[in-house]
Amino acid sequence: MTKRYLILEDGSAYEGEGFGAPAVTTGELVFNTSMTGYQEIITDQVYHNQIVIFTQPNIGSSGINQANYESILPTIKGVIVRELANVSTNRISRLSLDQYLKQMNIPGITGIDTRSVVRKLRKVGKTMKASIVPVADEHAFDQLNATVLTNQQVAQVSTPKPYPNPGTGLSVVVIDFGLKHGILRELGRRNCNVTVLPYNASAEDVLRLDPDGVILSTGPGNPHDLNDSVLEMIQLVQTEIPLFAIGLGHELFAMANQAEVSKLPAEHHGMNHPIKEVITDHIIYASQGQGFAVDRQSVDRNKLFVTYIDLVNDTVQGLRHRSFPAFSVQFFPDGAPGPDETNGLFDEFIESMQQREV
Repeated sequence: MTKRYLILEDGSAYEGEGFGAPAVTTGELVFNTSMTGYQEIITDQVYHNQIVIFTQPNIGSSGINQANYESILPTIKGVIVRELANVSTNRISRLSLDQYLKQMNIPGITGIDTRSVVRKLRKVGKTMKASIVPVADEHAFDQLNATVLTNQQVAQVSTPKPYPNPGTGLSVVVIDFGLKHGILRELGRRNCNVTVLPYNASAEDVLRLDPDGVILSTGPGNPHDLNDSVLEMIQLVQTEIPLFAIGLGHELFAMANQAEVSKLPAEHHGMNHPIKEVITDHIIYASQGQGFAVDRQSVDRNKLFVTYIDLVNDTVQGLRHRSFPAFSVQFFPDGAPGPDETNGLFDEFIESMQQREV
């Protein structure tokens, strides 16, 4: 391994050893507190244009296997770990993490004091730009500070044209804002006949397919950066057919119903926050990946009611419409990685479509 550096826009630098691709990269620096599931995290489009620090100290012992991809081509910018386990004892593993990152041209650094970097991000209370470079000199910092990160993340990861995921059951349209394969797997287990549409599909595009229901997928970036036409599509579709929104889709569903969404002081990516189901007081744990949250005080109680609350930061984790069969969750009900105790929400979505057919 060769020396490689993580440099931050505040002027700090961390020396480690490189693995993966020998590439120079720049992205938004975030951390993930999940104990397991690094392959799903690395291939999740939520992390488009981001460098991810894993707080779990040892990463790589499971290798890479065919069952745990959340996208075909990962768009993460880099991987930071405390210790790299480059030998896997997993019998279904096909590649090591190092080999996989080389194939995907994604750089990584091991030997970094990840706790120190995470404490810095928490203290600053905002995300920072960072670069992975071979030399931490003045030129590298100049390049980092001059780099302007895109605000078109969804447009870059969404499918450019519709495609099917065929089944023989209920017909579901999925709007792709940065789709996780876990959503398709859950719909496939329920034998749904799925059509995936681009993020900028109109209400007419959706309704022309005569679906039984619509899912607004997860995705990266700031929901305010999307065109108002997305909100107009949601406003019309929710009045016509059952709708289930997840992650970024949840934030857009809230905005379409006049709730406000704001940036979190520190993004939360992990599965260690207890979430309370409001109506039952039942506590769940779920995979989360959010940089934005719905302002609870802005929720119009004549239109929406809150269904789930994060007990650590009190953010809204779920909403339901009072007049239409439309609901949303901020967390990832498909798990992948993490607990699957919330995947019954897909069954709830199925039931809402079946009731419409009666």
